Amino acid sequence: MHSELRPIELLSPAKNLACGVEAIRCGADAVYIGASSFGARAAAGNSVDDIARLADYAHQYGVRVYATMNTILYDNELDEAYQLAMSLYRAGVDALIAQDMALLEMHLPIPLNASTQMDNRTPEHVRALQDLGFRRVILARELSLDAIREIRRATNVELEAFVHGALCVSYSGRCYASQHCFSRSANRGMCAQFCRLAFDLVDGEDNVLLKDKHLLSLKDLNRSRSLEALMDAGIGSFKIEGRLKDVDYVKNVTAYYRMEIDKILSRRHEYRRASFGREHIDFEPKLEKSFNRGFTEYFLYGRTEDVSAPATPKSVGEPVGHVKSVRGREIKVGGLAAFHNGDGLCYFDTKGHLQGFRVNRVEGNVLHVAEAVPELRLHTPLYRNYDAAFVQMLSHKSAERTLKLDLLLRETDSGFLLSGTDEAGRSLQVSFPDEKQPARTLQRPRVVLELSKLGGTCYEAGVVSVEWDMEYFLPAARVAEWRRTFVDKLLAMSQTVSPKPHAVSETDVVLQPVNVANHVARQFYEKRTHEPVESAYELRAPQQGVLLMTCKHCIRYSVGACRRYHRDGTRLSEPLHLRLPDGRRFSLDFDCKQCEMNVYDAN
Repeated sequence: MHSELRPIELLSPAKNLACGVEAIRCGADAVYIGASSFGARAAAGNSVDDIARLADYAHQYGVRVYATMNTILYDNELDEAYQLAMSLYRAGVDALIAQDMALLEMHLPIPLNASTQMDNRTPEHVRALQDLGFRRVILARELSLDAIREIRRATNVELEAFVHGALCVSYSGRCYASQHCFSRSANRGMCAQFCRLAFDLVDGEDNVLLKDKHLLSLKDLNRSRSLEALMDAGIGSFKIEGRLKDVDYVKNVTAYYRMEIDKILSRRHEYRRASFGREHIDFEPKLEKSFNRGFTEYFLYGRTEDVSAPATPKSVGEPVGHVKSVRGREIKVGGLAAFHNGDGLCYFDTKGHLQGFRVNRVEGNVLHVAEAVPELRLHTPLYRNYDAAFVQMLSHKSAERTLKLDLLLRETDSGFLLSGTDEAGRSLQVSFPDEKQPARTLQRPRVVLELSKLGGTCYEAGVVSVEWDMEYFLPAARVAEWRRTFVDKLLAMSQTVSPKPHAVSETDVVLQPVNVANHVARQFYEKRTHEPVESAYELRAPQQGVLLMTCKHCIRYSVGACRRYHRDGTRLSEPLHLRLPDGRRFSLDFDCKQCEMNVYDAN
């Protein structure tokens, strides 16, 4: 019956080995990590040795490890990419997250997950990826529940969706602004975060409608209240964004989503957890305490809110009250929040700019700061974007994960046999030839106690028992040695065996060629479409007037001038432009039929 239940996976980011281990301790069913190269976050690379150590640790609990190789590849990188992929396979990685079709054509012995960089938005596209041999498809963040349901009805491939973290304003894989403006390709893992810059919004008559606002910067994703709806729509893996985030972020967010998913699994028995074990967490997770720009469910229920955060691209944190009085370097706060020495607080000044200060000393609701805080007025809302006590707590070991292990020691003709089964389903029997020494007193409780000493391993004792016809004397050191030998052998069985990828389809599966940067990918598409394929943007000569982004976020909607949603709203003189402080301009085109906004170079 267990195998018939649909597994639900919580997938956490790992900036490095330490982050990956802590994510697993806090309840991740899988982690994704960047290798030394070819990952979409170039600053989050790791050695194969570290990834192998992470895989060894993860597989104890049935946790999977996915390595990111989701950049586009150049011809001179194909051999290196193949060698790296094979090294990751040998290191125990369970799947590669890929964007470039050259990896599919390499016929690797490891499954491939189709990166969200492949712009996975339609049932036809996802079905094609399924037919081509991808084990999993990571869906575009912009999809609604209805769109996800439609994809699920049309496919049987594993579906993964982002549920938390930073949002790209453009459809993933279709953003060329960083490459165009700064010669840093987002499809090569070097995004310069063009979308977090401050712009002026200029109308068709060159009037400045908004000045110095982060008009393309979005709030952070938070779908913690919609996990059950996503499960029922067909999502099997819930992904937390954040391979550049530090360990305190990973611990807090992972623990929170573990808690929320477990609440659902406790009453929805058609679903099961994708890995094994029990978490022992010594802190109360709270999403607002980790980096965030404010939260949105994005377009999960359609266009229901403004998803942008134009005031600042920085973390605002959690609301903690308002200013009651300011006397020099003393700030009295109204509200119920408890403060700590070293807290970081922020507020928006009269110009709408984010300002911040550090708390030196706390006396109840009176905060003492090192120097007077400018433009801090009465009733100004305050936010805490650095909780010193919370971060300090998370800096120590604050979570552990254990597996139940049942053990049975019984006598044999030649000695003793220790057998056991853990909750991951691993079973083992180990014989220990030994001279039997009859004992005059009761020995079983002492032997059971010694077998139960599983500290320092991933196990905790379940049912531990001893079966023999008479009492035997066994020295504690001998029983401890047997226990250690047994556990070592049992854990050696924990290497996860990844399902083999099925063969690449040779049929004319139609996929729109995009971001083609090497001859193998080019041949892949041309063999199926029978048409010439355009080279990736990164390989073309610089052009003016090119499309840089396609966005579900709409500035016209944000300013209350949408012709569909704000029929009585403002009517602007168009075309609208975004302008950087250095004078560079970008024109906005609104495709109301698709409910999308396009950003073009206008220089």
